[in-house]
Amino acid sequence: MTGSGEPPGEIAIVASGPFATVQDLGRPGLAHLGITRSGAVDRPSLLLANRLVGNLAGAAAIEITYGGLIVRFSHPGMIAITGAPCPLTLSDREIGMYAPVDVPAGALLRIGAPARGVRTYLGIRGGVDVPAVLDSRSRDTLAGIGPEPLVAGVRLPLGQEKSDPPTIDLAPLARYVDEPELRVLTGPRADWFAPDAVSTLWANAYEVTADSDRVGVRLRGPAMRRHLTAELPSEAVVAGGIQIPPSGQPVIFLADHPVTGGYPVLGVVVAKDLPLAAQCRPGQRLRFRPARQAVNGLPAR
Repeated sequence: MTGSGEPPGEIAIVASGPFATVQDLGRPGLAHLGITRSGAVDRPSLLLANRLVGNLAGAAAIEITYGGLIVRFSHPGMIAITGAPCPLTLSDREIGMYAPVDVPAGALLRIGAPARGVRTYLGIRGGVDVPAVLDSRSRDTLAGIGPEPLVAGVRLPLGQEKSDPPTIDLAPLARYVDEPELRVLTGPRADWFAPDAVSTLWANAYEVTADSDRVGVRLRGPAMRRHLTAELPSEAVVAGGIQIPPSGQPVIFLADHPVTGGYPVLGVVVAKDLPLAAQCRPGQRLRFRPARQAVNGLPAR
């Protein structure tokens, strides 16, 4: 149910850090209109932040890239911060992540830079109540729809997207490994590549480049050689698709990926592993494994 009662208040953005946006679970079911799902790139972290403060699962939160966010609260409230671990202070007192924290009126929250990972999520009880576009409050950076990226001086109203008060007071911290392994289903265009392309993908580590963003994780490593060099007509692509442009360097599509592409897709990262890809930093390396193998301590698919 949606809560009611006390006024929800608002937060003021004092500093946005390198990049921060409002995100929820996105816009599913609109690919036939040319609109991708978008939403949080690390969905489990968003869902956990909402659960910790007793929000509905789809409540909007703030996705913070490389920390640096500073916000002031107009009213008392409750927050939880998940995702990439950052140093946190609330009115100059240290607080922890992965737990609900009560916030007094006028408090100033500072989120520092993460030591590992890329994206951190600020969940606020009631959710961020910006106007929805096509039933979502997410910013789609590729299409340019949804609320604008946050900048200093912006005020965000809080909503009533909450249910009963939270019943858990601590959650396990996310585990960020130095060289994550991503499970991949090969296809649909693996036959467009040289016979050794898939074995090359399994055998080598790929480095995340600095031009990675919410659209995709761009990688550097051994090039994927194509067997067929004809132009591929545009066809549907999905989050997790590993597209191979003419450079031969893989791109893993994330939340703001296009709905169609003209370069062949060698394989698709399984959905459960996409948050690992989204949290990889430039210079970090990752590996690919067949989806039927157990990786990162997780069972085989």
